[in-house]
Amino acid sequence: MNKIDRRDPAFIPLKEDSLNRETWRVFQVMAEFIDGFEQLSQIKPSVSIFGSARTAENHPDYQLAEEIALLLSNSGFSIVSGGGPGIMAAANKGGQAGKSESIGLNIELPKEQTPNPYQDVSLSFKHFFSRKVMFVKYATAYVVMPGGFGTLDEFAEILTLIQTGKTRKIPIILVGSQFWSGLLDWFRQTLVTAGTINLEDLELISIIDEPQAIVDAIFDHYEHRCFEPSEKEHEKMLDL
Repeated sequence: MNKIDRRDPAFIPLKEDSLNRETWRVFQVMAEFIDGFEQLSQIKPSVSIFGSARTAENHPDYQLAEEIALLLSNSGFSIVSGGGPGIMAAANKGGQAGKSESIGLNIELPKEQTPNPYQDVSLSFKHFFSRKVMFVKYATAYVVMPGGFGTLDEFAEILTLIQTGKTRKIPIILVGSQFWSGLLDWFRQTLVTAGTINLEDLELISIIDEPQAIVDAIFDHYEHRCFEPSEKEHEKMLDL
């Protein structure tokens, strides 16, 4: 029978130097939040656009993301992306070509993440969790292009926050019905059937493939309300 041996070096408590480094890391996290709050509070309303870092510039998804971002930017929405290559670059490129600001929330990674050159405002994060807060806190809508684990992570994050009432309800728009249909079928056939989500939770998600229809859907959502959070929603979002 296997048994944990707490005399193993893996269970030796952190040395004082290592513990001090972990403690001081709190201030690094604080600095990321403060910098993000100060810079991003001025860019509202904004739309966060997500998608694969691996999408080539000549791929239809890249060109579609650029077109969507341009339309949104010309409609008055600042464009926020992860700041890297692929769909993120397409979003920033379209946003910068339009009338509104193009923002990149860059993350330091061992590979894949190289800041794209289309950012009017560029922030850099070491920690995914502080970066995620910035994506959500000032977003008027989420536009999710085809992507991998990182894209799925952001998609699941905003779904969870809205479903649990930790943030206000905003449009979550998936672009690419062929790409996303299998996942949504699995949500319906497996998660709903198992009782791990409710059928009405799927009403938080829209699939729209046409760029102008995406812009129209966002404006329709806010037809009878302000783009800014209400006082009650603002209080709720302080606990993100």
